[in-house]
Amino acid sequence: MNTRRQFLVSAPLGVMGVIAACNDAARDSAGAASPASGEVPSPQAASPRSLANIPADAPTLNWIPKHEDLVYTFGGATPKQRIKPGTRIVTWTEDCFDGAVKTAADLPSKKMTPGHDNPQTGPFFVEGAEPGDTLAIHLVKLEPARSYAVSSFGPGFGALVGNDQTAMLGPDFPETTWRYDLDAKRNVARSSSHDGKHAWEVPLAPFLGCLGVAPAGGEVRTTIVPGNFGGNMDCPEVRAGNTVYLGVNVPGALVSFGDGHYAMGDGEIMGAAIEGAMRVEVYIELVKNKATPIPRIENTDEIMFVGSGRPLEDAARVAFKAMIGWVRERSEMSEMDAYQFVSQTAKAPIIQLVDPEYTMLVKLEKMRIPGAR
Repeated sequence: MNTRRQFLVSAPLGVMGVIAACNDAARDSAGAASPASGEVPSPQAASPRSLANIPADAPTLNWIPKHEDLVYTFGGATPKQRIKPGTRIVTWTEDCFDGAVKTAADLPSKKMTPGHDNPQTGPFFVEGAEPGDTLAIHLVKLEPARSYAVSSFGPGFGALVGNDQTAMLGPDFPETTWRYDLDAKRNVARSSSHDGKHAWEVPLAPFLGCLGVAPAGGEVRTTIVPGNFGGNMDCPEVRAGNTVYLGVNVPGALVSFGDGHYAMGDGEIMGAAIEGAMRVEVYIELVKNKATPIPRIENTDEIMFVGSGRPLEDAARVAFKAMIGWVRERSEMSEMDAYQFVSQTAKAPIIQLVDPEYTMLVKLEKMRIPGAR
């Protein structure tokens, strides 16, 4: 795969003929902004009540990766840092365009290095992590690291386009970029139409589009793919205050993250969110001898499961099945009763319809589970 357009054309397609994810690539010769350039402090939306209990004396790794430290796969990359369980990591991530796209005049196909999709900070080798264990990744802080962000559309990209399996006679839309400027005081990102006649604002709601561990079996996956290892889930619930649980597949887990989103609508239908570099603080714990088959997200009040698959209904089935199992375990309901309960109480937003695998989120309030233990 040399370009994201080639990937979109060659990858297998499913419901709605949608492919791809938030793609990116390397910096141009002029150099992308460093973590310090264009930074702006930004207030965050109200965070969920966290499960994290971070000791005051927890070891802390402060690490800002150089550009050559970034990686572009889940699995197959040499660990950049080693940490012990119970470590707080304070770091920074590049945007999904690898810092190469800065203005509305910049087209990703012209600015990005092919294959540099969703650069990852990491991977981090977690000492003692073995297959069959689970990482608990507590998201402590996520803050925009620049005063601007960008979004884009690429031909053949997004949920509402034609491709070789969903053929249309009409021409494709042209590659287009939008720049968003942040208003930290009002906690919004502002952009405008290309003719200058219209403008809009989007409330900031920072989250990480990518958070994953190395897949099982020595597999190496591109950073545009979600799966049971996490990856490019593009899930807005990967936000400060929540804890993401990922099953460990290889020694050390090799956890990494990136693809900062300042905000995103459900479905990510154009193929990109409001994309920007992010200041990140996480606290990582290791849960021994406890498997986690698919990504789970929790806070004090809610339980959530992320399902990935094609077609979309398969992604939904993955997440709903996990939720029914979780409710049964906590309540001791029969399978049919748990099925009925989840059917009537769960929320199930479509997370994204653009990646090679779609993602669905199933969530419910813990307090509603009858007799929960």
